[in-house]
Amino acid sequence: MFKKFFDHKAKNITLAAFILGFFSLLSAALGFFRDRLLSGRFGAGNELDIYYTAFRIPDFISMILIMGAISAAIVPIFNEYLVRSQKEAWQFLSNLFNVFLFSLIIICLVLVIFTPQILYLVVPGFSGEKMHFAVLLTRIMFLSPILLGISNIISSILQVFQRFLITSLSPLFYNLGIIFGIIFFVPKIGIAGLAWGVVSGALAHLLIQIPILLGIGFRAMKILNFGHPGILKIIKLTIPRSIGLAATQINLIVITAIASTLAAGSIAIFNLAESLSRPLLTFIGIAFSTAAFPSLSLAFSEKNKEKFTQIFFTILSRIIFLIVPLSILLFIFRDVFVKIILKAGKFSGFDVSLTAACLGLFALGLFAQGLILFIARAFYALQNTKIPAITSVMGMVINIVLSFLFVWLLSFQNYFQQFLIDFLNIQNLNNIKIVGLPLALSLSAIFQFVLLFILFKREIKKFS
Repeated sequence: MFKKFFDHKAKNITLAAFILGFFSLLSAALGFFRDRLLSGRFGAGNELDIYYTAFRIPDFISMILIMGAISAAIVPIFNEYLVRSQKEAWQFLSNLFNVFLFSLIIICLVLVIFTPQILYLVVPGFSGEKMHFAVLLTRIMFLSPILLGISNIISSILQVFQRFLITSLSPLFYNLGIIFGIIFFVPKIGIAGLAWGVVSGALAHLLIQIPILLGIGFRAMKILNFGHPGILKIIKLTIPRSIGLAATQINLIVITAIASTLAAGSIAIFNLAESLSRPLLTFIGIAFSTAAFPSLSLAFSEKNKEKFTQIFFTILSRIIFLIVPLSILLFIFRDVFVKIILKAGKFSGFDVSLTAACLGLFALGLFAQGLILFIARAFYALQNTKIPAITSVMGMVINIVLSFLFVWLLSFQNYFQQFLIDFLNIQNLNNIKIVGLPLALSLSAIFQFVLLFILFKREIKKFS
């Protein structure tokens, strides 16, 4: 019964999106519980600043090397091999695992050695004990990209075989690992327990999917061929996508660097607000774009123009229909939402109000972020990774400029500062410079979406 449940096969895009969305809500509920434990135990202070900073470089590696390849190249190329021969597809996949595992281990080992030097650039506002623990947690978390990297490749392959249920469950186990670390590791080994909780979650994320991958026929092989045509094609398609993802991660690194120079707890407040807004993006934007990607990729491989455009515009309209009203509700009830989820223990009323203000500004750009995810996937299905990369870089430049501008404008009294205070109803708060960062991120996302959609309309005319 358990095997049948975990091996469930989704028969259409809507069902797949529903499965992904439903379990993303469960994962979000665990995420809220995780954030409540973090905020209650540590408050918006130095400890959480260290914790969220420790994610930055490992996440950068994971996103650039793995997520770029998965979203841009692995699924389309695996589909091409699968159409020809399942044996060829499994050989390609086994070689892919070995190449990526070998590369990730080498890269992470090098970065572990140079972690202090890298963090001095990422968080110039850290020093002394704060920097010491940031280095310690970052080094531990370098195990995470290795585990999550291989696990996410498995997820993408399982989705090709419509095994969306098991791939939806893996984030639940990731959050459970982090929660386990907060409850059991932190009391015994201190703040380092947070990092070991993340590693435990990443390991659980991987282990739960391996039996299903073996169940559909995969067997590991002793192949390590960096010159394999499929690997070379993945690298070719991944480079532009990785540039685009690098732009997104550089955005977050720059934001972390700016926030490190502001009041203690600014990094924590920004990340907690972003974490509270993420479930809506996961539930709609990521769920639909992930579910539609294999079908869009297959339609392009089959040169079925009518099917491709029909899938694209159907999913686009569904994302808009769901994400816009829910974003508005999130903005309206942001204060209540933050109080319910985070107000506990050391998390003060001031922390709640500032986090709610940041959450409201994130909500303004959620529709754009959700549509960017989907339109970018449609480009990848067309095996065009350059245009999304270009728009990401342009969005990064705008975000960095706006981040510095808004933080500066919020450092003294002026019309812009007063407008934001009135708009967000934060008259009683001092030192609100941190709210400039989510505002910059949302405005740059809106610009990126508009540009990406215009360029996609031009691209689709060539195909249909």
